[in-house]
Amino acid sequence: MQFKGTDNYIASNDLSIAVNAAISLEKPLLIKGEPGTGKTLLAHEISKALDKRLITWHIKSTTTAQQGLYEYDAVSRLRDSQLGNDKVDDISNYINKGKLWDAFESEEQVVLLIDEIDKADIEFPNDLLLELDKMEFFCYETGQNIVAKHRPIIIITSNNEKELPDAFLRRCFFHYITFPDRETLKEIVDVHYEGLDQRLVQRAMNIFYAIREQRNIKKKPSTSELIDWIKLLLVGKITEEELNEVENGASPTPYLGALLKNEHDSKIVR
Repeated sequence: MQFKGTDNYIASNDLSIAVNAAISLEKPLLIKGEPGTGKTLLAHEISKALDKRLITWHIKSTTTAQQGLYEYDAVSRLRDSQLGNDKVDDISNYINKGKLWDAFESEEQVVLLIDEIDKADIEFPNDLLLELDKMEFFCYETGQNIVAKHRPIIIITSNNEKELPDAFLRRCFFHYITFPDRETLKEIVDVHYEGLDQRLVQRAMNIFYAIREQRNIKKKPSTSELIDWIKLLLVGKITEEELNEVENGASPTPYLGALLKNEHDSKIVR
């Protein structure tokens, strides 16, 4: 089965090719792109399109690779031993399985999302090289060698907060989600809001692109922010005529806080 996007996710031809290539090569798909371009959502839509269970592993600055495999709860075992609990005789009762273990032991192929891998320590990707390459790892406490029953479809997202190691990159298929062109963006808006006044949409997109093209702007508004902004325009019953005045510079942009996220950009754009 080939991924071609879904009713709720407009995938470019290049993105569809990248997803299907990574699946064919059985390599993790490393996705980069501007915030708000649908990197995380992609894994959810692949899961729906291919009818496979999704396992999500959201990475934080404190996340370690070991947590993705398993964690041994020695404290609980010590407490139970002091209380005379019989379960202490079986150490597996104190093994907390991680997301990779869950994906590896699944009876069917799953989609595994490793979200925002660049938030973790620089050694985090290197610590997963063997597991992602060989699809196995060893649990020292129980003496088990955990081998994937089915190689999961792995989607890894990064916001480019830090460079990833070359050894890790070699094991991935890479794709950068470029900001959509106007036609594609219009399709994305139509997916979220059916039956909109097309004149209103065109005015809104004119203003949106004008803001993105402003010089010296620190953070350009993204696709997700455009979707939120249009929702506010609808809630506020902003008309096409009012947006026309905004486009001509006669009125300030309504709900600008949905598009811009810092005071520097707010001073530039009105």
